[in-house]
Amino acid sequence: MDDFIQGAQAAEAAMRELFPPTPLLRNDYLSDRFGGEILLKREDLTPVRSYKLRGAFNAMRKVRQADPGQNLFVCASAGNHAQGVAYACRHFGVRAVIFMPVTTPRQKVDKTVTLGGDHVEVRMTGDYFDDTLDEAQEWCAAEGGHFLSPFDDPDVIEGQASVAAEILSQIERPDGLILPVGGGGLSAGITRYLRAEAPEIEIRYVEPEGAASLAAAVRGGAPETLSQVDSFVDGAAVARIGARPFEVLSSVRPDQVLRVPENRLCITISELLNAEGIVLEPAGALSVDALRDLGDWVRGRRIVCVTSGGNFDFERLPEVKERAQRYAGLKKYLILRMPQRPGALRDFLDLLGPEDDIARFEYLKKSNRNFGSVLLGIETTDPANFERFFERLAGNGLVWRDITNDDTMVQFVI
Repeated sequence: MDDFIQGAQAAEAAMRELFPPTPLLRNDYLSDRFGGEILLKREDLTPVRSYKLRGAFNAMRKVRQADPGQNLFVCASAGNHAQGVAYACRHFGVRAVIFMPVTTPRQKVDKTVTLGGDHVEVRMTGDYFDDTLDEAQEWCAAEGGHFLSPFDDPDVIEGQASVAAEILSQIERPDGLILPVGGGGLSAGITRYLRAEAPEIEIRYVEPEGAASLAAAVRGGAPETLSQVDSFVDGAAVARIGARPFEVLSSVRPDQVLRVPENRLCITISELLNAEGIVLEPAGALSVDALRDLGDWVRGRRIVCVTSGGNFDFERLPEVKERAQRYAGLKKYLILRMPQRPGALRDFLDLLGPEDDIARFEYLKKSNRNFGSVLLGIETTDPANFERFFERLAGNGLVWRDITNDDTMVQFVI
């Protein structure tokens, strides 16, 4: 048994001081839907509602073993890593200074303070995470603290590997495992553990389409910084996969890495909430959403999906619903050229079908004395209803532009 496996098992045993193993449960809803035995490894049910506590705890534990006098830990985070560090610091009775961007939602700041209590000081600095990280590292070096990286740290990776140790102790070995990928700490830890202890288990990795840093690294043979990142899946929106995680993941094949659209992910979040009462943040739902793309790989097999986090801000629920409707084809936004004459609006309303509903109607401007531009949002119950609606618009000589999937227009107009 190599040192990494022993370290991960020791970390898993030590964690029992903080929380019991997270549940690994068969989900009948997903199993029936996708034709396999789908089990969820519920990392959203740790005390901080994400797996991040594992890595933070293990790194802090090992630092304290090597240097019992180290009482100051520093990190930069806008979310789950901050909460894991805060909880671990309170457990060990040491001090944490956590740097957060000034744009961090108040709910996340308050949760971090609650978890850490008197052991945590939060400093808000920087509009962007890179600025926050630079200041945190500079301050940490000046004050003699120990900086805790969220993923690019061997002890953090070892701590995340405890997820794999638990899985193998909870059920007979599954056929496959689906892992979400952000910075790569979780996926690297689990992958390294399974390669040694259960190499027959097949692994698939899943990233948000707008932050596919592992796919880019696998394709190029080395980590590279993405020029643009969609921040919607905030727990996995990382522009560059960690160097240490990629040392483990460099042999992953391109066909093992899946990319899921952010808007489709919103359908999965909504379905799990409504059908199962499971609250997952966007990153936490990645592994479940990937089931849609895996077809024969799932059918008739035992598959474990790691649900990595459940820190969902319910103020985001309207956005999740909106994105899900747009992806499913149940909501569209149009720019409509409307005649400026009495009765024109009534004539337009007569073109709507019995299942069509106006969600937004806003005059943008008059292009001339006879016509004006209208921003129109329409919801319906069947995507096919839009085909019939567009036929009626064309038949009545109306001109429109569908901007539903025009990201630039949606950003500035809707």
